[in-house]
Amino acid sequence: MKVVVDTNIVFSALLNIDSRIARVLLYSEKELQFYSCDFLKFEIAKHKQKILRLTNYSESQFSEIEFLVTKNIHFQNHNLINPKILAKAEDMLRTVDIDDAPFLALAQSLKAKLWTGDKKLSNGLIKQGYSNIISTEEIAGVIF
Repeated sequence: MKVVVDTNIVFSALLNIDSRIARVLLYSEKELQFYSCDFLKFEIAKHKQKILRLTNYSESQFSEIEFLVTKNIHFQNHNLINPKILAKAEDMLRTVDIDDAPFLALAQSLKAKLWTGDKKLSNGLIKQGYSNIISTEEIAGVIF
């Protein structure tokens, strides 16, 4: 199954490497193919200091954990997503969180599930009739 992971999921794994989310990202590459937008790497770098403060990781621990959490994710350049698909995703998320539009557009273009822990995002999409979302509980049920 193809799954697009959003920033929320990866940050959760970075903050707690022993979590169920982290275990799914680390150990399910045979069952799931993970994808994300390349600017997720920018978001990780942007919030690195905050993550270090919250976790007390050393720089080297952070680098190792970042590598482990992201090694099974295929990063896609969001600028290469079909502009019509991206525009539709932006329209859908204008009142929810437009910053998540590239993740939704990538999921749509790959015909993949969108994995998010962001309730506002998933509820906003469901209200608009979009149901190709997978929760952590559902994804863990596939794996464990």
